Amino acid sequence: MGLLDKIMGRAKKAAGDVAGDPSLRREGRQEERKGEAKEELVDTQQKAEEKAEEIANLERKTS
Repeated sequence: MGLLDKIMGRAKKAAGDVAGDPSLRREGRQEERKGEAKEELVDTQQKAEEKAEEIANLERKTS
């Protein structure tokens, strides 16, 4: 999901450069940042799930 946003953003940035359209370039950069944020969210969620599993395992061992 985030990767597609990043690719589309880069394409818009390139199109903005070619066309000399700063608003299209800016829109592309925003879309690219959105993709990066989505990827960061997924990474954070995965780390949280791993930590929750670690805690659950420790709880079972100490109960």
